[in-house]
Amino acid sequence: MEHKTLAKLITQIENNPEVAPQILQQFPEHQSKVIGFTGSPGVGKSSLIDRVIRYIRTRDLSVAVVAIDPSSPFTRGAFLGDRIRMREHFVDDNVFIRSMASRGALGGLCDAIFDVVKLLEVSGFDYVLVETVGIGQSEIEISHLVDVTVLVLSPGFGDEVQMLKAGVMEIADLYVVNKSDLPESDTVYSQLLAFLALAGKSEQQLCKASTHANNGVREVVEKIERLWESFYADGTIERRRKRRTRYHAEHIVRKIVEQAMNTVQENATNPYEFVKLALSRLCENHLRGGQGGGI
Repeated sequence: MEHKTLAKLITQIENNPEVAPQILQQFPEHQSKVIGFTGSPGVGKSSLIDRVIRYIRTRDLSVAVVAIDPSSPFTRGAFLGDRIRMREHFVDDNVFIRSMASRGALGGLCDAIFDVVKLLEVSGFDYVLVETVGIGQSEIEISHLVDVTVLVLSPGFGDEVQMLKAGVMEIADLYVVNKSDLPESDTVYSQLLAFLALAGKSEQQLCKASTHANNGVREVVEKIERLWESFYADGTIERRRKRRTRYHAEHIVRKIVEQAMNTVQENATNPYEFVKLALSRLCENHLRGGQGGGI
């Protein structure tokens, strides 16, 4: 599919998620390796993904990237900073890069991301890479979307404290100490080894990389591929994709209910009465074929 056509379809899904089923059913099913990159702001996620794309392309495989940028509080648009770091791939027909605004959504993603990733899969890309907004330790939504979650850490960003906290540290499948050319990276690496031992994880889930020195990127990709193949063989990928479908469905239901609640103008005397009014309005809309009528 031409990049311009694909970009227009993504824009349609972003602006009107209800059109996603009609768009997706036009394409045959295809399974890509969906890999998520997450971590604190400034750890070098975009630079690492740029090097990962470069390595994947040496093997003649196609890559799509969705980079979630922070939203403008005024226009709700994205600054597109992640695309600037990947600019050398813009003229490559086998690399598609799209920045999407978070639009205030929590968890480092955005509302349309599930349908957009599915569209990129059925478009036939071998890899779909998702980069989240810089997140904290409690934001784990990426694990509901991707097949393999890569947590990028680097020295000097408080990651040694983050290792002591639950949340994002627990959902990662691969831990990458980026900026390994810095001397402090050895400390972060040692602390991660201790964390993995306590968490019952393997040290094979840990590696170093330096986008500045262009070191370790091949190891990152090879470990991602080994994890994906292992997860595919033992049924983990299938289970995670079923979980993705359920989580996406729950997200749709929450949005529909939220829209119904926004239409309730009555002064309810308690929250239970408010819920009844909202559900009544939702049922009315459904019967009229309005919001949620296609569900």
